[in-house]
Amino acid sequence: MGTPGHDSDLLQPLLDGDRRALARSLTLVESRGPGFRNLLRGIAPRLGRAHRVGVTGAPGVGKSSLVAALVATARNNGMSIAVLAVDPTSPFTGGALLGDRVRMTDHVGDEGVFVRSMASRGALGGLSTATGDALDVLDAAGFDLILTETVGAGQVDVEVAHESETTLVLFAPGAGDAIQAMKSGLMEVADLWVVNKADDVRAEKVRADLVGSLSLHEPPDDLEERVVLTSAKDGSGVGDLLEKLCARRAELESSGARGDLARGRIRRRLTAAARDLVSERLLGSAADSLIDAVVTGERSVHDAAEDILRTDDGGRS
Repeated sequence: MGTPGHDSDLLQPLLDGDRRALARSLTLVESRGPGFRNLLRGIAPRLGRAHRVGVTGAPGVGKSSLVAALVATARNNGMSIAVLAVDPTSPFTGGALLGDRVRMTDHVGDEGVFVRSMASRGALGGLSTATGDALDVLDAAGFDLILTETVGAGQVDVEVAHESETTLVLFAPGAGDAIQAMKSGLMEVADLWVVNKADDVRAEKVRADLVGSLSLHEPPDDLEERVVLTSAKDGSGVGDLLEKLCARRAELESSGARGDLARGRIRRRLTAAARDLVSERLLGSAADSLIDAVVTGERSVHDAAEDILRTDDGGRS
């Protein structure tokens, strides 16, 4: 029997939908605590139910407001939703600066909604390095829809697409020119482009500019359908956006593209996990002799790297 909070105590309650176990499991994988690999190994057979949707865009476009509106609309349609909000890291505590206490207070007490803030910890791409594992935990907990909201760091936020099956890139009137946004790198990762704050009279022009800009690079047949007007303020267009997300999920399933996306996602995560393991070994005292061997010319850097990869780490947690 494990100690309270150990992975052996968390797995079954997590799979059964216990929210306390879910919160503790997320803490375990984010902190890389003892047993986190066992927990991830245990949930592996239960992955694949949730539709993973990334929400990104420059600061000021209303990402959090739209996410809250999407959650409300999805709940009205009987869906369960988890939100993973990747926030800037506090320079004092290392935790998320914003925190889930300021998000979606209307859904407090709703068992069909779970909100978690995760510190980016300086990770490139607007996502924390543990985000992929956290999304797996949320998936195993049985949610229909998982929304990952990024920090909003502009062009580096494209990493959200690597952990998502569908990526929404948001724009808003007064929050940047649509044509200039083509240079940001965000445009290429989008599956749907969303012009938020549609209650603003300038929103239609932003949408027209986007369609015009995208027509230079995207197939024109469904472009109009993929640029969506929404207003988190009055709710207009949010139902249409949810319908498009559901249609996208069905299309991915029927075409087999969902499996391809999963393979690509896992390939990138395998590379990152291997890189992390090598970094851990380089920080250990066992690497000192290899470093000395390179300094003295007895080994090359590449030979030493191969030695590290061949070295067993003495067991896995």
